[in-house]
Amino acid sequence: MSLEKENFLRTKFIGCLQRIDPATKGKWGKMSLQQMIEHFTDVVMVASGKIEMPITTPADKLPLYREFMMSEKPFKENTKSPVLPAEPLPLKKHTVQAAIGKLQEELIYFFEAFEKNPGLKTVHPAFGELDFNENIQVMHKHAIHHLKQFGAEPQQK
Repeated sequence: MSLEKENFLRTKFIGCLQRIDPATKGKWGKMSLQQMIEHFTDVVMVASGKIEMPITTPADKLPLYREFMMSEKPFKENTKSPVLPAEPLPLKKHTVQAAIGKLQEELIYFFEAFEKNPGLKTVHPAFGELDFNENIQVMHKHAIHHLKQFGAEPQQK
């Protein structure tokens, strides 16, 4: 497990998002910055088990999907979510800052959920049942993907 990835999600991701000008357009995709942040909040809620979703990946493809998930290969630009509609979802919050605040709350909840129950496993719609380390891996990969989308990729060691 990568403590660096966990640390990034715990302490650096929110700051990266806060530094993006709310008017910034994505380099790809249809989501605004706020829609992306609210989408990522839902991702974290799935990872913590607050939102339950069925696995959409066919069972015979799951090993390949999981192999990709655990690799350092990035998501491709315009990767389509198996559970999102073609058009971005309506906004839930009034401002980007409010959306970031909600994301921060859900990240705290995610870490607390796994601290209280270290054996917890949650279901990701594309990658199946995930433990803490696997959730960290896919959320980090997903976070970097969206930061690149909005031109805010953090410095990697």
